[in-house]
Amino acid sequence: ERSMNGGSSMKVQNLPSIPGVEDEELFRFQDGASAKELFGQSVSGYAYNDFVLLPGHIYFGAEEVSLRTKITKNLWLNAPMVSSPMDTVTESIMAINMALQGGMGVIHYNCEVNEQKKEVDRVKRFENGFITDPKTLSPTATVRDAMNIKTRYGFSGIPVTEDGCMGSKLCGIVTNRDLEFVKDKNTQLGEVMTTELVTANQGCTLDEAYQVLKECKKGKLPIVDSHGRLVGLVARTDLLKNKEHPNASKDAEGKRLVCGAAIGTRVEDRDRLDALVPLGLDVVVLDSSQGDSVFQLDMVRYIRNKYPDLEIIGGNVVTRNQAWHLIRAGVHGLRVGMGCGSICTTQEVMACGRPQATAVYQVASLAREHGVPVLADGGISSTGHIIKGLSVGASAVMMGSMLAGTEESPGEYFYKDGVRLKKYRGMGSLEAMKKGSAVRYFSEDDRVRVAQGVSGAVADRGSIKRFMPYLIAGVKHGFQDLGVASMEALHAQVYNGLLRFQIRTPAAQMEGSVHSLFTYEKSAA
Repeated sequence: ERSMNGGSSMKVQNLPSIPGVEDEELFRFQDGASAKELFGQSVSGYAYNDFVLLPGHIYFGAEEVSLRTKITKNLWLNAPMVSSPMDTVTESIMAINMALQGGMGVIHYNCEVNEQKKEVDRVKRFENGFITDPKTLSPTATVRDAMNIKTRYGFSGIPVTEDGCMGSKLCGIVTNRDLEFVKDKNTQLGEVMTTELVTANQGCTLDEAYQVLKECKKGKLPIVDSHGRLVGLVARTDLLKNKEHPNASKDAEGKRLVCGAAIGTRVEDRDRLDALVPLGLDVVVLDSSQGDSVFQLDMVRYIRNKYPDLEIIGGNVVTRNQAWHLIRAGVHGLRVGMGCGSICTTQEVMACGRPQATAVYQVASLAREHGVPVLADGGISSTGHIIKGLSVGASAVMMGSMLAGTEESPGEYFYKDGVRLKKYRGMGSLEAMKKGSAVRYFSEDDRVRVAQGVSGAVADRGSIKRFMPYLIAGVKHGFQDLGVASMEALHAQVYNGLLRFQIRTPAAQMEGSVHSLFTYEKSAA
């Protein structure tokens, strides 16, 4: 059927009722091309800047858009954004703040096992609801022991039990007020601890425990059994965190922030995994520049056999064959991208990779048939790129350079030519390889190493606490312009052909960006 203006038209049935537009009129004309028409062909490959999305019909407010999404078969996030496992991007501070904003952080493994273990542990202990394994001390422990715990884990309010263990009779609690005026750090806690305690009984609900905290105005509420033995703890600070961050991404029990960790595919990485899983790790990311290897397949099978409940994200892949091998092995999610990151030179040096938009669409179109979500990893430098990554089939995007300049990323700021900068490097750079990331590129034993990345610097982006809400708001407004109110609706339109795309010529790309100004100022938030 042809329309009056020469464009094709279509009749859509079984559409949801949308105010202001009759169902059959909503998609009468087909402008542009479908995702399948654009990215399904095998000759040309497209990057995010090569196309633009055509607008849809707005029938809802941006605040009504839901960005809730799955990043593996069983793991949900409230925002489709994940920080990359790079040593200049994600450690515990970044992972905590990403999860509080609805996303997730993946702790890098370019460090010793104990260092990575410490970073994951900090995330999982940050906000716990009922804390079932708090740090405890005995009355014979010293003030120095309590201060060491505060320094290492960042909290005070330590329960004191008879033998210093959970399940032992509660004797008291040590807070900052008990310690701050003690000069002799070898003083035993039994001499300074608070013994007049407000407690709650085992079996109380979290809401009941929080109500007791509100009434007694204490910082910590010990939970005890009928014999006065410590079985749990509730922190007042969690009340504030829950209020300030209602969309935080939490585990299936709704108590602890979600956290991922990256590992390699060597046999010794199995020991690293064994150290991380007991901490409550939500997902493990198998970190390799080329994920279709016998080493990764063996690792996937090993994890599925030993830790059947642990979610696995495999990768990186850019073709359907690569994806199919990992799906058959049993991954719960896929990471897509090869050579498209701002600091990655794989396509230039190795002549191997794929333009990112095409890679995401091709892999996602196969993975969705098996219920496997896809992470679009790389090539993200704006909210528009996030929207485009999701619009070609990704369930979330993984970001490196976008987050590397924030206060929460590892490293210190420095100034150059009056600009506040932070160091950012690819895991394939020689600098990162020397620290240990060469295993990611199968180069740990090479006498001569070939870099697949560079080291550089990125401009200050402020705090994640302000930057992530800006990104989320931008994506929601983009969804509103497209006329889709959720991730599910977006992907439904991607695969039924209702979401339309247009290729941009170089002139069109110039027209679609800032132009014709003598000078201008561009601010992220």
